[in-house]
Amino acid sequence: MDLQANSLLHSFKLIKHKTNFPFSSFLNPPSFTRNYFSPNKLTFSKKNPHNSLHFSSTVPSALVSEENAVQSSSSTKDSFKLTYLEGNSWIWDVNGLKILADPILVGNLDFGIPWLYDAAKKFVKNFQLSDLPEIDCLLITQSLDDHCHMKTLKPFSKMFPDIRVIATPNAESLLSPLFKNVTYLEPGQSCEIEGKNGYKVGVQATAGPVLGPPWQRPENGYLLTAQQGQSTLYYEPHCVYNKEFLQKERSDIVITPVVKQLLPFLTLVSGQEDAVQLSKLLQAKYIVPMRNGELESKGLLSSIIRAEGTMGSFKELLSKEIPDAQVLEPTPGVPLEILAP
Repeated sequence: MDLQANSLLHSFKLIKHKTNFPFSSFLNPPSFTRNYFSPNKLTFSKKNPHNSLHFSSTVPSALVSEENAVQSSSSTKDSFKLTYLEGNSWIWDVNGLKILADPILVGNLDFGIPWLYDAAKKFVKNFQLSDLPEIDCLLITQSLDDHCHMKTLKPFSKMFPDIRVIATPNAESLLSPLFKNVTYLEPGQSCEIEGKNGYKVGVQATAGPVLGPPWQRPENGYLLTAQQGQSTLYYEPHCVYNKEFLQKERSDIVITPVVKQLLPFLTLVSGQEDAVQLSKLLQAKYIVPMRNGELESKGLLSSIIRAEGTMGSFKELLSKEIPDAQVLEPTPGVPLEILAP
């Protein structure tokens, strides 16, 4: 992206601090290499080493109980149960270890300026914090409200102040006042989660979008590795990634948007051929598409956002590049189970 565009992005970043405008979507793919990072240096805050919280272990009442299982031919399998809560929000159950990603569960997504943008979910409108299963970890990819949703996180933190949190350092000023047990990962750094059931999942941060000038720290994507069978899941909610950073990585499951969301002259969310190349780069076996642009939205901004591409056009592009890969479309609120080698 040229200097003029970078200057524009930096201006948006400055305005965002005054208006809470959703400029997390004005994306600039990171241009650095993996050597830029210091994998051994972690920013870690842990005031209380003992997590004494106990969530309800019952199935959330707002979730549909049916599950679709996709099974590989391998004899050693990891179980990934992926529940899409619309927008950028997910619950992932990896061998019984439960991760809540980018939750928006209280109110709408409006960035504090509903006249400009105000979005509500279509299908899981009644899902509340009280409907959550027993969560082992909260995962935050980006620092702005469509990922780090303060209307949700403030009451969530009061209910569960000791929950394990993994997040981008860009969100430290927002999360540190709320949570006692936060690990901030730079791209290239990693840590491990251990569930209450004893299962472990490795988490490595990857480079996501840069929200400002090119020297600014990028937001995060994540690679999750199940310790039981070493199966992997990759997640980045805007389909923005650094090819050089990911070229040595592999992922059995890729969760990504596939339909682009565009403003005039600006890409909010990528997809289509970029999602195909991401899946090819990671040698994905399963692609789980996000529909994070399909919210009930209103306001000035929503009237000029347009979609580019369809699920069908993505599948056609993918079939030419990775004919053996499977596209598994999640139904909001319904756990999608993948048994991966």
